[in-house]
Amino acid sequence: MNKHWHRLQPDPEAVKTLSRQLNCNPITATVLVNRDIKTLPDAQCFFNSSLNNLRPPFSLQDMEAAVNRIYKAIVDHEKILVFGDYDVDGITAVVVLLNFLRYVGADVSYYIPHRITEGYSIQPRHISQYAHPNQVDLIITADCGSGSHQAVEAANRFGIDMVITDHHNISEGIPPALAVINPKRPDCSAGLQNLAGVGVAFFLLICLRTHLRKKGFWDEKPEPNLKEYCDLVALGTVADMVPLIEENRILCKTGIELIKAGQRPGLRALVEASAIQNQSPNAEDIAFRLAPRLNAAGRMDHAARAVDLLCATDTDSAEKTAHTLNLLNRKRQDLEKGILKDIQRFIENNPSLLGRQTLVLSREGWHAGVLGIVASRLMQKYHRPVVLISLQDGMGKGSARGVEGLNLYDALADCQSFLENFGGHAMAAGLQIREEKIADFQNAFESVIQRTTSPDALTPVIHIDCELDFTSISDGLIDELELLMPYGTGNPEPLFLARNVKVLNSKIVGQNHRRMFLSQASGYARTTIPAIQFNVEADDAQKTSFDQIVFRLHYNRWNGKKSPQMVIEGLP
Repeated sequence: MNKHWHRLQPDPEAVKTLSRQLNCNPITATVLVNRDIKTLPDAQCFFNSSLNNLRPPFSLQDMEAAVNRIYKAIVDHEKILVFGDYDVDGITAVVVLLNFLRYVGADVSYYIPHRITEGYSIQPRHISQYAHPNQVDLIITADCGSGSHQAVEAANRFGIDMVITDHHNISEGIPPALAVINPKRPDCSAGLQNLAGVGVAFFLLICLRTHLRKKGFWDEKPEPNLKEYCDLVALGTVADMVPLIEENRILCKTGIELIKAGQRPGLRALVEASAIQNQSPNAEDIAFRLAPRLNAAGRMDHAARAVDLLCATDTDSAEKTAHTLNLLNRKRQDLEKGILKDIQRFIENNPSLLGRQTLVLSREGWHAGVLGIVASRLMQKYHRPVVLISLQDGMGKGSARGVEGLNLYDALADCQSFLENFGGHAMAAGLQIREEKIADFQNAFESVIQRTTSPDALTPVIHIDCELDFTSISDGLIDELELLMPYGTGNPEPLFLARNVKVLNSKIVGQNHRRMFLSQASGYARTTIPAIQFNVEADDAQKTSFDQIVFRLHYNRWNGKKSPQMVIEGLP
């Protein structure tokens, strides 16, 4: 796949000024300016990860109504049901709500639908067949519900109040719930639209704790420190790939430190089971090690296993559950590899598919629980929107993944006449479709993308922060760059360019990873830097020199020691 390597050109004066004001390396200042952090106040806001800097949670629309209703349910011992989504964002949102409500003595239980047999979000049958028979008085949704109009109407008929906490796009108006806390609703001016579902739930708890304080509730019971919930908030936020800026950066930076501290038995066991180096996870470890194991519960079995892990209070049960999630994750990986191999063989036999700007494929028997991951891999490989649909008895369940610069949700909304149901974000979505409508949907989806997206948009653009000579690499620079973490959507890890690089020695490790020692002649100095290149192409594996390399720079930590290491991202 062709890539467009774009070297950013920050304002030199802004870089010079910020470097002087922060007393930092000009390379660090360059990276900050490239992320539109150009002034001292901007930088101070970026680096200040205090929870005190969160914007007012009560500014979220319907927050006051939600808090008043939940307070009444607590003090009147009404039955509360927390209803959540089955992904990591939904699971962590369920757990933070559950833990807080249990702590205050509420009569609370939870329900997460089975991913395959029940599908996404709360539906009328959950009201008539579960909530009403179990005499539930109040339902609080977690990371779902904004599009569940029929379920809300059913709850209203049975006299069950609903408080919706969600962050998904709203396409069909606000459902008639008692409260709908969603920063993406058009009439919400809180400016918190980047929050994940667990972030919205956390903001609700901040307001509920404040309301309980005003009512004198904490006179008889110690007030909980909500900072201790931030490990769960970070987990769900990183996993959902929302921008790691503003409130999300504060919550994640705080939460990752808690995960490293290992205070929660379930997360500690999961970190150990994931074989994270030095058991000191960062945002990348959350995204690629912890989150897949938690997601494996909902994909391969039931998300309740992940809830059990995160709610575990003793090490033994946590380790057993973490081991189970590890096994489910391996099973998920095997299924995923099989489907991916099947699809790639089909594309090889039908190369004309790659002449389209979208990739829409369906097949009987595909495991619906892993299609989102496979769609992500295909999107990364071919850099175009991908929709994969698993068929059963004439009905299809699909997962869609989009590319940067394209709003996948809007594109699906333009095709909704062919869909039974859909929901999601700009980059990821789920849908239901009848088998006989797939061909028409495929053509309509392709037409929408062609109409709204230029062909250039389907060529990935890799942004390079600046050129970095080997002699400028130091522990001090890496220390400063680590202060920019956590990296993720909206705050990518810095990429650097180096020229005239020689390979002093190398070897292949694993299946196709190349470990090297690199040098670069610079004046009279010669600096040698360890480097690794993952998934190296056969033609590149024997190269002894490179005109240019693009790389990330960080520490390789091992046995209590750390040393600079380059991770080669590409060869422009």
